[in-house]
Amino acid sequence: MAQTDKPTCIPPELPKMLKEFAKAAIRAQPQDLIQWGADYFEALSRGETPPVREQSERVALCNWAELTPEVLKILHSQVAGRLIVHAEELAQMWKVVNLPADLFNSVMNVGRFTEEIEWLKFLALACSALGVTITKTLKIVCEVLSCDHNGGLPRIPFSTFQFLYTYIAEVDGEISASHVSRMLNYIEQEVIGPDGLITVNDFTQNPRVWLE
Repeated sequence: MAQTDKPTCIPPELPKMLKEFAKAAIRAQPQDLIQWGADYFEALSRGETPPVREQSERVALCNWAELTPEVLKILHSQVAGRLIVHAEELAQMWKVVNLPADLFNSVMNVGRFTEEIEWLKFLALACSALGVTITKTLKIVCEVLSCDHNGGLPRIPFSTFQFLYTYIAEVDGEISASHVSRMLNYIEQEVIGPDGLITVNDFTQNPRVWLE
């Protein structure tokens, strides 16, 4: 008689493996996600490097617009300062700018978003598809959100940067909370001026700021 009450054994490394898979899928933006996923895990089973392509190596998706900071700026302007956006509305906005549905679904899955979406979190994960590293992701987010319209260096309120860096590091899962706290404390005490704004150079050109 077949046993049906055996306990399911979940390997302890599975959550991290699935998180890495989701991040890789966002970066690769495969046309056939199922086939790409099969190739990904088959490579892992053989001890080989999974088929993760960098942004510059991606094949352009026919009839789809390319995800760029400029496109994300358009979406941000349409959100019009709201903190929360409904999933159906955001999906329609995504469709209007002609971006791949698979990418939208990947961001939704990684962020575990449901009906009500925190826009800044969604934007941060969308930027991670372009940024590859946390520093580059934050640079792109800063460029999209920049409050400087006079041609100066992109800059945003430190409070916004703090929120985004903490969230991205949490999703990444490979950066300790203590490291995030040390970097934020250093930036706040030694880098940020009286205006409370942080520029791109403050965290990309300062050798003492190591975000990842």
